[in-house]
Amino acid sequence: MDSLTQAALGAAIGGTVLGRRLGRKAVLIGAALGTLPDLDVAIDYGDAIADVTQHRGFSHSLFVLAGLSVLLAGLSARVARARDISPGRWLAFFGLCLLTHPLLDALTTYGTQIWWPLDVRPAAYPLLFIIDPLYSLPLLAGVLIALFGGRTTATRWGLALSCLYIVLSLGARTLVEQRVEPVLAAQGLDDAPRLIQPTPFNILLWRVSVAEEDRYHETLVSVFDGDRPPRLESFSRGAEWEAIALDDASGRRLDWFAGPFLRYEVDERQHPATLVATDLRLGFPGFHVFHFALAERSDDGWRPLDATYRLEAPRQGEAPGQDRNTALRRLGTRILSTESLLCVGQFVEPRWRLSTSASC
Repeated sequence: MDSLTQAALGAAIGGTVLGRRLGRKAVLIGAALGTLPDLDVAIDYGDAIADVTQHRGFSHSLFVLAGLSVLLAGLSARVARARDISPGRWLAFFGLCLLTHPLLDALTTYGTQIWWPLDVRPAAYPLLFIIDPLYSLPLLAGVLIALFGGRTTATRWGLALSCLYIVLSLGARTLVEQRVEPVLAAQGLDDAPRLIQPTPFNILLWRVSVAEEDRYHETLVSVFDGDRPPRLESFSRGAEWEAIALDDASGRRLDWFAGPFLRYEVDERQHPATLVATDLRLGFPGFHVFHFALAERSDDGWRPLDATYRLEAPRQGEAPGQDRNTALRRLGTRILSTESLLCVGQFVEPRWRLSTSASC
C-alpha cells in the first residue's frame, strides 16, 4: 500500500494499543513504525530488476520485524518503567505496528517477501488496490481526530472500519472467483495460473488474468454482473522469446518475481534491438508500468545486459487513442453496467490480440 496508508495504519494501531497511556505520542510513534519497512526504497541494489524484486524484501520479513519488535519492547520496558506499561503491552505495540505493514502489503498484487530469507515467491493475495481511498480514509479520520481532538479512542473506530472493508473485499473476491470458475473449466483452464485483483480504487470491479504457455487471458467481472458469464479475451505472451530471457540470472529473477504473468517482445526501436519483459500483473492492460530491458541483439546473437534498466512507461495506452483518464472513467462506468461489457482489448495494440468477444 501507499506510504500514507501505512503510516495511518501504524498510527491507528498505536493509538488503539497505547493511546490511553501515551496519548498522541502513541499515535505519532505508531505512524513512524508503520512507515519504517518502506525505507528500503532508498537502497540501490544495482539495476532495475534487482531494485524491483528486492523491494519489500528483508525489511518486510516477519522474522526480521518480529525480532525488531522484541528488541524495541525490551528497551522500552527498561527505559520507560515509570509509565507502568508492561513488557507484554510494549511488545503488542511494536509488534502490531511493524508486522501489520507487510501483512497489508501482501494483500496487494505486487507481493511481499514476508518469509525472507527463505527462498519462496513473494506472498500476494490481492484484496486491495495499492491505493484505495475507502480503506485509507477511515484510518486517516481516526488518526486526525486523535491528533487534533485528543480523542485517541477514535483510532479504534478507524481501525475497525478498515478491517471491515478488507472483509467486504474478501467477500467480493470470492463472489468473482465463483463466477469465473465455470468459464475457465469450460475452456480447460481450471488448473491454469490465475490472478484475481481489484481494479483501481475500488473492490467492486475485478480483473481476472489467466496464464498459459504462449498466451494469457483477461476479463473484467463486477459484483453487480449477476448471472451474466464473464467473457475471456486472449492475448499473446511472446513466449517465443522467453528462453532467451531465462538464460540470464536477471531474467530468472524476474520470472521468480512475476512469472508466469510476463510478456516478452523485441523492441526494434531501440538500437541495438532490445528484448523487453513486461510485468502483466501491475497496472492495467494497455497501461502496464513495469517494462524491463533484459538483453541486446548483436551479430553473435543475444547478449544479456550488464545492468538491466526500466523503460519509461508510455503516457498513452498501448492502443492508439487511449489514455489513462479515459480508461479510468470507462472502468468506473463498467462497475454498474448491466448491458455492455468493457473489453480490455480496446486498450491493447492489435498485434497482441489473439481473440476478443464479439460484443467488443
